[in-house]
Amino acid sequence: MKVFSVSGYHRTGKTSTVIELIKELKHRGHKVVSIKDIHSDDFTMEKENSNTMKHWEASHDVVFARGLTETYQIWHKRLSLIEMLDLLDADYVIIEGMKSTAVPRIICAENNKQLQELVNGTVFAISGKYADNHKTYNKLPVLSSQKNIKDLANLVEQKVFEVLPLPKDECCDACGMTCREMVTEILNGNKTREDCKTDRNLNIKIKINGKNVKIVPFVQNIFRDIILGFIKNLKGYKKGKIEIVIND
Repeated sequence: MKVFSVSGYHRTGKTSTVIELIKELKHRGHKVVSIKDIHSDDFTMEKENSNTMKHWEASHDVVFARGLTETYQIWHKRLSLIEMLDLLDADYVIIEGMKSTAVPRIICAENNKQLQELVNGTVFAISGKYADNHKTYNKLPVLSSQKNIKDLANLVEQKVFEVLPLPKDECCDACGMTCREMVTEILNGNKTREDCKTDRNLNIKIKINGKNVKIVPFVQNIFRDIILGFIKNLKGYKKGKIEIVIND
């Protein structure tokens, strides 16, 4: 799944850019879903004393609310990006916001001052209000979602790659850099997605209820060494592919 972000200051054209990219990428045959990151202490899809709230108070687990035309899955916690992505099936996921997340980014801004604060190595294009009167910014393409949506979508198809595993920086340094640094190197053409060590060329894979669990190389090695330490002492052990199924 390929994931990128459209981020920037409030009222600089982020939502308009996301909407136009969704329509254009879908027109090209891609399955596209979106995530809107909302920074408001007051935001909630729930209603106090509603029946769904009472369900959650009893279960403290996920609650579905199904109406005649809509269905909501209500989580009473803040999910991480990876947790949300595990629930999705798409070619592209467009995030509005999450400017610090290690994914390729399009920045929407109004002026140079804002761009100076927001642009770093994870940015591959500029859009929003700034694109009304500019063509480039520090060698980055500036493309209006209203006038140049085809060119902007072309750039997305060229630059955006399969999302990195996004472990915590302190948990994984197998490639010698953070995920944000890896995104920068990939966008600059110095690395490829295959250079990520966390989910490539694994010596061990773990699935829970059919879903792959991403584990950093250090933990992979611990699991592998412990399991092999036991299995090698079993009668009939032969080197090769070993499968273990645990029903919990």
